[in-house]
Amino acid sequence: MAHLLRGKQAGIETDLSRGIAADLFQLDDIERVGINSQISALAYDPVQSLIAVGTSDTKFGHGQIYVFGQKRISVVLPLGRKSSVKLLQFCAEKLICLDSKNDLSIFSLETKALIASYSPPGIVTALTSDPTLDYALIGTQNGEVLAYDLDREALAPFKLPNFWREQNPRSRLVPIVTLSLHPRDVGSLLIGYSEGAVIYSFKQNKPARFFQYQLPKGAPGGDSDPSSVPTARSPKLTQAIWHPTGTFILTGHEDSSLVFWDPKDGRVVMARTLQDTNVDKPGAGTGSFGATPGTFALKEPLFRIAWCANKDPDDTSILIAGGSPTTLPTKGLTLFELGRTPVYQTSSWQILSAHFESPKRQRVLPTPSNTEIVDFCLIPRSSPHFAGNHDPIAIIALTSSGELITLSFPSGLPIPPTNQLHLSLTFVHPFITGATLAPIERTRWLGMTETRSHGPKILKGGAEAKHPLKRFESRNVVQTSHSDGTIRLWDIGHGDEIENEALLQVDVSRAVGRLEDIVITQMSLAGASGELVVGLRSGEVAIFRWAHNRSAGREPPPPGPNKSKELTNITERRDPSLTEGLLPFTLLDQQDGPVTALKLSDVGFVAAGFEGGSIVVIDLRGPAVIYTASITDFAKADKRSSFRRNSQVQVKPEWATTIEFSVMSLEGDDFSSILLHAGTNLGHVATFRLLPDQSGRYTVEFVGSANLDDRIIRINPIHTDSGRPTYASQQAVASLRNGFKTNGVLIVVTRSGVRIFKPAAHKGAHKTWDNFICDSAAIVRYHDQGYALLGLFGDGYARGYSIPALKEVGAAKVDHILDGKRFSDAVITASGDVFGWSGPSEMALINIFGQGRDLTISKDEVFNPQLLIPPRPTISNMQWISGTQYITPSDLDLLIGGPDRPPSKRMLAQARAEDAQRRAEARSGASSSAAQQQDEGYWAYMQRQINERTEKLGIMGDSMNRLEDNSQGWASDVNKFVAKQKRGLVMGAVRSKFGL
Repeated sequence: MAHLLRGKQAGIETDLSRGIAADLFQLDDIERVGINSQISALAYDPVQSLIAVGTSDTKFGHGQIYVFGQKRISVVLPLGRKSSVKLLQFCAEKLICLDSKNDLSIFSLETKALIASYSPPGIVTALTSDPTLDYALIGTQNGEVLAYDLDREALAPFKLPNFWREQNPRSRLVPIVTLSLHPRDVGSLLIGYSEGAVIYSFKQNKPARFFQYQLPKGAPGGDSDPSSVPTARSPKLTQAIWHPTGTFILTGHEDSSLVFWDPKDGRVVMARTLQDTNVDKPGAGTGSFGATPGTFALKEPLFRIAWCANKDPDDTSILIAGGSPTTLPTKGLTLFELGRTPVYQTSSWQILSAHFESPKRQRVLPTPSNTEIVDFCLIPRSSPHFAGNHDPIAIIALTSSGELITLSFPSGLPIPPTNQLHLSLTFVHPFITGATLAPIERTRWLGMTETRSHGPKILKGGAEAKHPLKRFESRNVVQTSHSDGTIRLWDIGHGDEIENEALLQVDVSRAVGRLEDIVITQMSLAGASGELVVGLRSGEVAIFRWAHNRSAGREPPPPGPNKSKELTNITERRDPSLTEGLLPFTLLDQQDGPVTALKLSDVGFVAAGFEGGSIVVIDLRGPAVIYTASITDFAKADKRSSFRRNSQVQVKPEWATTIEFSVMSLEGDDFSSILLHAGTNLGHVATFRLLPDQSGRYTVEFVGSANLDDRIIRINPIHTDSGRPTYASQQAVASLRNGFKTNGVLIVVTRSGVRIFKPAAHKGAHKTWDNFICDSAAIVRYHDQGYALLGLFGDGYARGYSIPALKEVGAAKVDHILDGKRFSDAVITASGDVFGWSGPSEMALINIFGQGRDLTISKDEVFNPQLLIPPRPTISNMQWISGTQYITPSDLDLLIGGPDRPPSKRMLAQARAEDAQRRAEARSGASSSAAQQQDEGYWAYMQRQINERTEKLGIMGDSMNRLEDNSQGWASDVNKFVAKQKRGLVMGAVRSKFGL
């Protein structure tokens, strides 16, 4: 009965939902894009070219790990229990994670699963590993160092006590804050305690040197407060790192001091801050003045320090996050470009001090205002050694809010993440502010591939899994807006193969002509014409068109002022790096409040509604503004009120909330025309007709309005016979020339109900929602079985209603995936896909007409076993001649694991790589000996390793020890030769000083 009654009222004689039943409402969880929670840790693997991102456990999502590769390759690694990721490190084929629950988790990149977990007896405060070692060294709060065997997945017998407590028995709680292996000599470990640093020698099995930063009375140090200067003090240590060649040590302290040490004798080479030098000497000045005379400025803590090496490890620079006065408007990252390191053996103390006192260049790599960089991750070109700081090409910085910033190194120029980082990382680079979705015909989307100049790829690793072939001819193209005024367009697909994986980028701030106050409120994409229109909170409407940039590579002239309430030609405001893509076309500055509704049709018309109540229609053939009016002029007064012009009743402000173009015949007309429908926040639906005139342009006329008494959220024009949409497509408009008539109706959805009626003012059929509010709705089609009205409701369900009976035919709960508070921002497609928010920086794609499938685990491969880790750098010839004791990673495996531990696969591979390197560097006469070692058996290999370990505990280098294996009688002569070479080197330097 309801079907017959509402069908007659609406003018629809057939049941358009006859094939849709309740059993079809089965939810498929298809896709997640974005980051589920705030980012807390970063790591990069230059060998595999992967980046790992760890998140915190918040109310928006649990802590987990993302591993991203090239294009759309991604793997999600959940933690063993609810916690936040504190630290991430790649180590060969493994990923090491330390979480907030003090658990050490080991993930395999090959199997993409958790393979081991360990809970240390104390609180872990530091962690370090090396891609050539099978161990992770753990620093604890009580000052001990433990070693976890990554190959055996158990704690190794190796353990170091709290050396600082042995040095200073009066110390109580002295936790470890940093651990760092020597970049060239794996046998030296730099341990940073809260009171100082220690170099531990694995060869000598004891501390080799202690470092404690002490300020005498009168020394300013890094403190901003002058009241602390008259007292002697020892600032706490927060950072401790090696020079890339191990020649110096740098420690950072809580007073923002940077102290450079000589690791051989423990002396301070230079103590400075970012602005001042020699801060450890009494009488030195400080530059941390406040905004007014007689005040001082507080300083940021030193969040992170990295000592970077160029291709030549002696050519270095230091990158620092933090340490700047809080009064600076832009803090950014500080870069000390030191240049080539002076030769230690031949340089005076003054030359060494001046090297750190006066860098070749000191500058600040700018970051957005009001941001604080708390961590960063360097992107090396190829090598994982030198603490991941060798020859970097870029920096990925993490702000305190969890936002990412990518800069080139060392220039500091911003790098857009588009087609450089994974799609999900663009959601926080910068933060996403809005998203919508539009279907685009497949062949059209395949042709929309922009040409943009960019630097070398950052992510190149991984292999993408195969997906099912395309399911639909139209593609789900998402448009996301970001806080920096950038819009990105990309295909999210339907859970099928994505043929065009590239992203398109649109720079709205450049098109508008300013960098500030760029807040995007509305977006509309016309895929058939390759055009995009954007509405801003400041009242501008910017239109972009697919075109070729003839001035690519040349910076455009400064933008002129935008015309008020007129169109401004903005074609010159093009991005010089973009050769082909969506380029600025024209702009309207209506100056009537924020843009509240926007629609771009496939036939070249743009309609925009503003909060001030005006509505504007633009014809892109010209372009020209062809209509401007106030929406309140066409809204009907409420018949139940006694409103008069002289009444004291206050008129509520009214503006457009949704706009749609259609092609259909109006009530009483015998022909069809292009119609424009505008719904308002007060429930009015105004209909306009677009007609061509003799000049070749179109005119707009108001034809009527209807009152639905609540906020309009969606206008759906459909055909009364088939149920298909009657949007103003190019085909539908072309058929008007032949007098083709389309009998259509509007299905208008409000927050409290729905009405089906013939435009412009027919009463039609109406239904009121029972106990819930509708936040989003659309007409969907299930194969060839019919159409239905699908809505997202405040109780967390997606419900389908038949047409025209408006009877509920099925429901599915969706608020366990989508955020119910943001249902109004969700988009429902014609195929039953729902694209909505699951968190502040994460969105989900689900399908209502599915098979009840949960989110599948990614089948992408992220580890390539063919990519080998290069051999670890060794000490220089000069260091070897001067008597530096050196052991290999294989030797360290024996020292930590003991002689009874069988070698791991990676240990054997590393030993073969080291032997190959030795053979390449050795004289041709030693080839037969090297070949003999290569062919030896397992037990012979173990015996040789133990023998070499015993011999290397002396003062001889490893090269001389191999000669001792070949000739026992020659060993004593070699000892004498090494001592003679040392004396000769020293005497030669003395003679050169005196000119002898």
